[in-house]
Amino acid sequence: MTMPAASLHRARNSGSPRRDGRTVAAAVLVAAIATVAWSTAAAQATVCSTCHIYAGRHTADSHQHGVGNCDMCHVMHNSLDGEPANPTGFGNEMLLLRDTASDVCLMCHAGEMGNVFGGNPAQPPTEVGAGNFGFLAAPNLNDAPGGATHPIAGHHAGHSIVARSFNVTADPVLGVAPGGSFPAASLGCTSCHDPHGNQNYRMLYGPGPVQGGLYVFTQPAPDADGLSVYHGRERPNRHTAYRSGFSAWCANCHLEIHDQGGIALVHPVDVSLGTEMAAVYNAYNGSADLAGGDLQTAYLPEVPIESQDATTDGTRGATADSRVMCLTCHRAHASSAPDAGRWDFNLTFLAADGEASGSYPLPNPFGDAGQRSLCNKCHAKDAFDETPVDPTP
Repeated sequence: MTMPAASLHRARNSGSPRRDGRTVAAAVLVAAIATVAWSTAAAQATVCSTCHIYAGRHTADSHQHGVGNCDMCHVMHNSLDGEPANPTGFGNEMLLLRDTASDVCLMCHAGEMGNVFGGNPAQPPTEVGAGNFGFLAAPNLNDAPGGATHPIAGHHAGHSIVARSFNVTADPVLGVAPGGSFPAASLGCTSCHDPHGNQNYRMLYGPGPVQGGLYVFTQPAPDADGLSVYHGRERPNRHTAYRSGFSAWCANCHLEIHDQGGIALVHPVDVSLGTEMAAVYNAYNGSADLAGGDLQTAYLPEVPIESQDATTDGTRGATADSRVMCLTCHRAHASSAPDAGRWDFNLTFLAADGEASGSYPLPNPFGDAGQRSLCNKCHAKDAFDETPVDPTP
């Protein structure tokens, strides 16, 4: 079996390193192994992991059922077919194909494999689950009164990952995570996701060190089932199944916001809805149909809740034991609304989204031009906001 050109550690280098006996012997050994074993992702990972075992795993475990090749992310000599693999012209500490880990992740996941970074924030690709980092490039997100002349910059759209090839840098205002101490200058895809793979939902980290010991998580990964990265827009019978643990996991970095006894708490999280609020969630079918909902079809992906029996195709609404979580109101990545909102919290009517700012208007799940804030899915405070009837005959 012949090893593909430029595959062995991406080592087609423009220069020739000094060769001594040990170098030649090592090269012959590696070439012999690779010639036999480089044809599959699992075999390649086995070869690499001879030296590079990471916490008992190797890249054959990553991206479960998808790409597992070490050389999809790493390169030995920053050379690929005679050109620098890293566009900067220099290698880096982790021997990555691009400048940062996030730049490497986005090589695959910016577009078709997840739509996590659409190129034009005003015309994004189909929204998929966690949201679109492309909104970090939006010039203005402020659709509140006066928003056209008082812009809210795109870095307020969500997590400001550092990915230089996509022209996004660290948050210019926040030096650390709100309510915590994670350094903003180091925030990237691998701050949350384990690039070498684990068995958790979306390869999220569990307790222990992250990013080579830069930070330590104390909370376990949440329990959920997700859809394929190739799926289309979420809909009531096709969506992420959130079961438990999301708010606690977010608290790995945002602890003070989740402190029930602290002054930073804005909204209760990780608490059961209770009978009364669950009934409101299930009955609410939009501003035009305040009580027309039904338990069996009440689930709304735009306002998700945690339920222990949740499934990706389930349409059943809330029970008293269902829980509100961070992702009930926020996207995990970013959104075309300040604070990664699933809807713009500054607006009374969803139809006003994008009018003042020129930003992408988030889709209205009810389609009614008079639909009010989706806070009402749980709180139904638009119950007395119907247009009054003119009593004049």
